[in-house]
Amino acid sequence: MENGEMIKVEVAYARPDTQLILTANVAKDGTVEDAVKASGILDKFPEIDLADSKVGIFGKLTKLTASGLREGDRIEIYRKLIADPKEVRRQRAAEGKKMKKGGGDV
Repeated sequence: MENGEMIKVEVAYARPDTQLILTANVAKDGTVEDAVKASGILDKFPEIDLADSKVGIFGKLTKLTASGLREGDRIEIYRKLIADPKEVRRQRAAEGKKMKKGGGDV
């Protein structure tokens, strides 16, 4: 492979009210952080703080410094959870509420 070969990846971010997937062209030996910056997603969501955000590729956690991206990879930027899902389930159980499959209250 030629050094500096470019590949196309996707960068995804979601908030409760909106989600966005942007395409970025990055060097094959580029990092996850290079792809995030190249996508322009940081301009669309200024609240993203890469120093404090977790990232993954197709749902598997990785580091911003990870390289070895492949054509078609989807890099995901994760938000912090507002509530711990385990704690929410404990609270519902303590209140005697049952959950339907899919998370709805009965």
